[in-house]
Amino acid sequence: MTKRKSFLPKLWLILSLTALLAAEGYFGLRLHQLSDQQERIKKDYSDINNITYGLFSVQQWKDNVSKIVHHQVRSLKMTKKQKKILQTEVQNVLLALIDKAEALVNKPKKTISGKIQKFVIRNFVNSDSIRAQVPDFAKKIIAEVDNPANKQQLSKMAMGEFNELANEEKLDSAFVSNGASVKALYKEYHVASTDALNKKLVQSLSSIRSQTYAYSFGMLACVIIVLGFWWGLRKRRNLHVALFIMSLLFAFILLAVGLTASMIEVDARIRSLDFVLLGEHVVFKDQVLFFQSKSIMDVVHVLISQPGIDSILVGVLILVFSILFPIVKLSSTGIHLLGNKKLAENKVIKYFAFQSGKWSMADVIVIAILMAYIGLNGLLESQLRALNIKNDSLTILTTNNTALQPGYIIFISFVLYGLILSTILKFITPHDAR
Repeated sequence: MTKRKSFLPKLWLILSLTALLAAEGYFGLRLHQLSDQQERIKKDYSDINNITYGLFSVQQWKDNVSKIVHHQVRSLKMTKKQKKILQTEVQNVLLALIDKAEALVNKPKKTISGKIQKFVIRNFVNSDSIRAQVPDFAKKIIAEVDNPANKQQLSKMAMGEFNELANEEKLDSAFVSNGASVKALYKEYHVASTDALNKKLVQSLSSIRSQTYAYSFGMLACVIIVLGFWWGLRKRRNLHVALFIMSLLFAFILLAVGLTASMIEVDARIRSLDFVLLGEHVVFKDQVLFFQSKSIMDVVHVLISQPGIDSILVGVLILVFSILFPIVKLSSTGIHLLGNKKLAENKVIKYFAFQSGKWSMADVIVIAILMAYIGLNGLLESQLRALNIKNDSLTILTTNNTALQPGYIIFISFVLYGLILSTILKFITPHDAR
């Protein structure tokens, strides 16, 4: 009966913590899934809005300039004063051409045929009569220019050069490849235009961002409740072993999510470029200059995949001291507490349980990522600020969206939580902790 009474509190504790552990596991799984989904969507957004296929694209310039030229030419309306000035200019050009032709005719000829042509022109062509008709010619030319049908032809002529450039770009494999990828994105997200795709991606990212932070805080709430159990049961020594083992499981979940969820995101873009061309505004928005989003596991994978031995060495060091060491340390604390005296006091187990913390670089990774974020953020801010221009003819606004992600919050929570568990273990262990 006594054993049953002593077992019931432990059973209720395990069942309560198991339910809480399931909640933390669910929050962690959703956070991991949403982090991957957010990274994929942001990658699609950066691809569709990349500066290479926007501001640096001949096709985009052709489309923008085409609209302006068509609008300017077709809506061209000349006042009487402008027509008079233009007519005078046309008259001067025609008179100059007549003078030049007359000079060529009067030029001394050496051949028989040339002398005959000169004689015929001088005797049968009255240049003064032609000059007298110049005002009428100029007036008719201006009337033809102002004809709506001819305006359309002028528009086509003006766009000829841009069309040639655009056709050359279509032969470029990069342009063709981008066109195929854009169509694939349209199909994936069930949209028909880039504007509709951007709108859908922005809405999705906004929703995912709020959800990821909600799940992150949910995980932290679970850990805080566990620490609350420790405070409430600090005098119930018979429950400490079960409580500690369950606490280790919470730590493993924090570590797994912290290692795989995105920790830092670097995003630099030109938010808006607006300038005046032929009296009309040409606008490019959200031109992505650079985008990367990485978790600790992503960083390790990238480093180990590099051909350079220095990159591989750094990747292996991060893997060993920031990932494997915390896993072995948590496992060793559980073995030390649950194992018999001989196993608990094994030198290797005791070393990893109590002394390996000084070799673990998890806390160093936390500081390193924070410093990298501060450094990158400051560098990007200063460089992008130098691009900002604002005057009557040109406006460039840049934005730096570099930010720490929920994965960083979870990982730093694991580091702090691990330190607390190490301290608790020294007080509750029945074996030698030295």
